[in-house]
Amino acid sequence: MKPERQKNRSRGFTLLELIIVMSIMAILISIAVPNFRRSIIQSREAVLRQNLFTLRDLISQYTLDKQKAPQSLDDLKSAGYMKDLPRDPMTNSADWQPEQCADDTIMSPDEQDQGGLCDVHSSSPQIGSNGAAYSTW
Repeated sequence: MKPERQKNRSRGFTLLELIIVMSIMAILISIAVPNFRRSIIQSREAVLRQNLFTLRDLISQYTLDKQKAPQSLDDLKSAGYMKDLPRDPMTNSADWQPEQCADDTIMSPDEQDQGGLCDVHSSSPQIGSNGAAYSTW
């Protein structure tokens, strides 16, 4: 009778073993989730930096080619400098905040004094990982 009794005991896990395994899993998950969220934010910020760099570069190219600053981001699209406006990864839409140049700011030596678009920013009111608002990047 004793061998049969030992045989039945070794078939499953005890409640204590299950609680220990679940506790270890909970600790590992509590470490992994914040790291995952942080990596998502860092990747979005990297995409935002790249998009801002690209848009600013295209504004400069347009200004040098046409001897005037674009009046809007749609001018870059209609002139063939880009196919579509990139999406702002923080707002998930193409709602960039253009910054108009002052009338006395000339971006190239040959530019006529007409003002226009000289910079672009994110429209997100959120704060970045560096402590500055995305709208100031």
